[in-house]
Amino acid sequence: MPIALGEKVPDFTVNTSKGPITMSSYKGKWVLLFSHPGDFTPVCTTEFMAFTERYDDFKKLGVELIGLSIDSVFSHIAWIRDIKEKYGVEIPFPIIADVNKEVANIFNIINPADGMTVRGIFIIDPNQKVRWMAYYPAEVGRSISELIRVLKALKFNWDRKLATPANWQEGDPGVMGAPGTLEESYAREKDGAERWYLKRVK
Repeated sequence: MPIALGEKVPDFTVNTSKGPITMSSYKGKWVLLFSHPGDFTPVCTTEFMAFTERYDDFKKLGVELIGLSIDSVFSHIAWIRDIKEKYGVEIPFPIIADVNKEVANIFNIINPADGMTVRGIFIIDPNQKVRWMAYYPAEVGRSISELIRVLKALKFNWDRKLATPANWQEGDPGVMGAPGTLEESYAREKDGAERWYLKRVK
């Protein structure tokens, strides 16, 4: 069964453009795992360069990036070399060579129409549970700024135990979870909440 939101990622060891990695070795860290349809493709190339441009922002957040497709490690190496030679961009993170589709099947990212990996993205928390996932069509590139916003929101929730409202940005108030009892709902109103079910916290 493919993994669902909130479930723990099973351990696996795979080969990458930077050598073998094991999922359990990332325990205690935030991980952003993202798949792409194929090496040497136009949208994917722009995405990998965009991830690299913001790599320092991810590192400041304590987030590890891991790419993935079902291409071979030799294909990954050739593509990385080409990006560096043509654009001067050196990809700093590992790309999983998932030729046997082991990881792709865990995350349900195989397109049944062509057998290739779809443009999926998964944020995994320090307990190795999937906290956020999204799928994009092959023709739509991802917004790196939105991914960083989501990561900041998840880390805010992790640290403060507060949810984030629509369009939340770093520095904005969070919101408390809904009250679980009638008494709590009255206490919220007395405590100055705008509504008994909505209380913002700076």
